[in-house]
Amino acid sequence: MIKKIEGIIISTVDYKESSKIVNVLTSTEGIIGVLAKGSKKIKSKIASVSSVLSYGTFYLSYHKGSMPLLTEVDIIDSFKQIRKDIIKMNYALFLLELSGQVYRHDRSQKIYELLIEGLRKINEGHDCQIVTNIIELKLLQYLGIKPVVERCVSCQKKVNIITISSYRGGYLCKDCVGKETIFHLKTLQLIRMFFYVDISKITKIEVSDTIKKEIDLFIDDYYERYSGLYLKSKNFLEQFSKVQL
Repeated sequence: MIKKIEGIIISTVDYKESSKIVNVLTSTEGIIGVLAKGSKKIKSKIASVSSVLSYGTFYLSYHKGSMPLLTEVDIIDSFKQIRKDIIKMNYALFLLELSGQVYRHDRSQKIYELLIEGLRKINEGHDCQIVTNIIELKLLQYLGIKPVVERCVSCQKKVNIITISSYRGGYLCKDCVGKETIFHLKTLQLIRMFFYVDISKITKIEVSDTIKKEIDLFIDDYYERYSGLYLKSKNFLEQFSKVQL
């Protein structure tokens, strides 16, 4: 039986000498492990479409008692601009890994949709870090650890908010802040906006380096404290960023 399904390859594992097992995050059926038989051979017709970031309609051959076999892929978007830029590619690889791990906590189709929209924005040339930060913040709700960004996490007031604390789980007002680092007001506004913005509607993103650094600092600390996720691509991304500086 041949079945076709939309999805994107989030990871691959070598299988024997000439094949791979590709993990496809699909639009409707979650993560599916698929055998891409002979895909490591140069002349294979699926060699170019069985790599990480391949996004399209996958044609899968199902046989009782065995893993689905990849027979063909109709590419929807090749993400050419991402593939040509090592910085964009590193951010894309991080989003693929992050989305796959979050999906294992909450099998929401929205996770797939967020990933695809984020990759499209990076491919269009939008700021990789900001797009990634938006996705990271939005995915927190699927992990069940979204911070409080509507009011002070301590006294519940909605006025005089002056910082956000990963340790205390959200916004803090001037009366409740202790020794926490004080972030710029713009940082607080953007963090809250990122939770609610429709990423598909974004047409322009301009954020200063100082604000980007603060947003990234909060997100990294928050994920490290509460998510329990270990992302190899994040470590590589951080090391790569330091080299670029």
